[in-house]
Amino acid sequence: MLAAGGGSRMGMAKALVDDPGGGSFVERGVRVLRDGGCSPVVVVVGAEAERATALANGAGADLVVEASDWASGQSASLRRGIEALQTTGANVVCVLLVDLPDVGADVAAAVLGAAGDGPAALGRAAYQGVPGHPVVIGRDHWAAIRDEATGDRGARDYLASHPHASVEVGHLASGRDADTPDDLRTPHDR
Repeated sequence: MLAAGGGSRMGMAKALVDDPGGGSFVERGVRVLRDGGCSPVVVVVGAEAERATALANGAGADLVVEASDWASGQSASLRRGIEALQTTGANVVCVLLVDLPDVGADVAAAVLGAAGDGPAALGRAAYQGVPGHPVVIGRDHWAAIRDEATGDRGARDYLASHPHASVEVGHLASGRDADTPDDLRTPHDR
């Protein structure tokens, strides 16, 4: 899970934001990934790293790593997460952003199920046809994505140029991120 951002429009690091369902965004994200079938659960922190790490560990994350260059964009977190996964036996990563309050384990499980669990897996959630997260990436793609990811684009350009499963999950969640406190008060369409 990518949970490193400073959340300037939110007024605090997004990992620490109170989740409408209880706990913090980072705690919810760990549960979503675990309940969606992910193991190990790796969390990448940055802003407020010490506090975010404590919350992630308390929620049962298997590994928490810090992206010291988190302020340079989402790609820094993605690269750090991929580096950490290289040391595990994982064949697939399910990349979830910390600030998706209505994306649940059912969404993660659907994308994982459609993309597959082998090293060539590549899939992405779609909400009413609009690409979103989570994104499932097999080990065969990790090095290229790590090398190509820049700024806030993450794996977007890689996915645009490589065939992948597009998994419609708009019936399960809106997939909208929470960037401001108002986004937490606005009900998400289901």
